[in-house]
This record gives sequence, structure tokens and C-alpha cells, in this order.
Amino acid sequence: MGELQTMLEHHGLMLVFLNVLAEQAGLPIPAYPMLFVAGALGVQEAGPSIGAVLAAVIAACLIADTAWYFAGRRLGQPMLRTICKVSMSPDTCIRQTQSLYLRVGPRSLVFAKLLPGAGALSTAMAGMTATPLPVFLFYDALGALVWAGAALLIGVVFSDFVDVILAAFSAYGHLAVMALLGAFALFLAWRVWWRFHMLRRTRRIPRMTVDELEARRRAGTLPLVLDVRAHGPVPIERIPGALVVDMHGPLDSLRVQLESRDIVVYCACPNEISAAILAERLRVAGYAKTWALLGGFDEWKRLHGADIAPTAAHAANDATAG
Repeated sequence: MGELQTMLEHHGLMLVFLNVLAEQAGLPIPAYPMLFVAGALGVQEAGPSIGAVLAAVIAACLIADTAWYFAGRRLGQPMLRTICKVSMSPDTCIRQTQSLYLRVGPRSLVFAKLLPGAGALSTAMAGMTATPLPVFLFYDALGALVWAGAALLIGVVFSDFVDVILAAFSAYGHLAVMALLGAFALFLAWRVWWRFHMLRRTRRIPRMTVDELEARRRAGTLPLVLDVRAHGPVPIERIPGALVVDMHGPLDSLRVQLESRDIVVYCACPNEISAAILAERLRVAGYAKTWALLGGFDEWKRLHGADIAPTAAHAANDATAG
């Protein structure tokens, strides 16, 4: 199989380590194809043993994920906003990952890497929620084992097929690389188009400013305020009087509260995407006087942070929402 297999046989362990480290650090460099090959070569004893590969993967994951952990612990919400801005995953997917961690806790790290776009966010959430470092390291290492083990197992089962692919790469190396780069470029283009389309669609939803919402509060005409952020059993800060809702949940359960009222929806994601999606649903359902809060919770907290505090009522809302 030529130079490609020779490189994998002699430097496979280092290539796996660097590939996984780059992917877990957030670069768009998928590690699963390399792990498939490592599994196939390991069972054929033509490359590093599967045990050595697993050790390299766990080490790479712990290095990258610990950096995300401390970034989340130090930077908090700004860290999540950064992930939302640079991630190719939908903002609602990011919100669901946050909600999953708040509900399940560090145990979600066991399978977070198997969910698209959830790995870095889950480790940052571990830091934000002050998960003890030993607990984080234990569940993160277990998650790396599950994630890598699944890929290596696929490589072992389909080792003959992997051999065919390696032979094709050796024979048609330049063409194969160009084909892969082309496919990856098309994938990135599609994701960028999808995100642009979502932003364009949600910009049609009218926004209400925090100052306007506060003016309505002082005038005694406060709209119904809906909170669509990630939630869990742990009390978190909210706009006073806000009702916790699931942005994808049925609207029938809210019909009494929604009748004959202005509605403002807020989230904590860039461009108010999650809030705008629910506001769009409400407007289609006939609730025309619905707005997304411009700047979301972060803008409210910036202007009125002293008025916000987690309460027992918020905890009860969290436990029953969605």
C-alpha cells in the first residue's frame, strides 16, 4: 500500500494523537477516519496496538478538554457566546447541549463526544458549573474511551474494507486528496449557507429592546416574558417574572397565558436565534404581538444585573419546564 501505509505504521500513534488533539481543540479536522484506519491496522498488527491508540486518544482528549474546562470556569457566559459564534452547529443544538449538561451533570460527558458539536461545549459547561476537576477528568476520560472505542471497533470490523481504501489512496493519492478536500469544502459551504439562511429568516422577527421592556414594566403593561434558554434542576438567573418554556414544546399548554397578551421571548445566544425561532412559531400560531428581546439575557443583565437573582421559584420552574 505504499508510502501511506508505511507512514501510518511508523508514525501512526503520533498522527492519531495530533489529529485528536486538533479536533478536540475545536479545529474542523475530523479524527474518526484516522481512528478507523488505526483500528484496522491494529487488528492486523501492522500498526500501533489498539491499547496504545486508546491511551494516545485519552491523553489528547484530556489535554484539549481540560483547556476548555478552565476556559469555561474562568470566562463563563462569554465563553459560550464565543463557541456559538464560531461553531458550525446550529444554535439550537448548542442550547440543547447546555440543557443536557444542566439536567444530567458530568455524566453527560460519557456520550457528549458522540453528539455533533457537543464535545467542547460540554467541557466548557463543566467548568462553568464548577464541576470538581477530579470528577470532570474521570467522566471525560471515560467519554474519550467510549468515543474512540466505537471508532476503533468499526475499523476492526471493516478492516478489509479499510485496506481497499488505503490501497486506493496509495494508487490515486493526489486525486483522492483532492476529492476529500472538495467534499469537505462542499460540506463547509452547505453549513455556512444553512447558517446564513437561518440568520436571514430569524431577522424578520421584530425585536424589542431592553429599555422598551423596562418602560412597559414601569407603566404596568409588562408583556408575558418567556425564557427559552437551557435549564435544569440548578437555579439560574432569570429576568424577574419570566416563564421557562421549551422552544420546541407544544404551545397548547401555554394557551391560557398567551391569550390577549403581548409576548417577549429571550435567550442567551448570538443574534437571538433561539428566541426568534419560538417567536416565529408563536406568530404563525396567531400571536402576532410577539417579539424577540434584542441582546437577550446578556443585554438585560448588563443594564439591570442588580435586579436579578436565582430563587426557589426559579428552581421549581426549572424542574417542571419542558
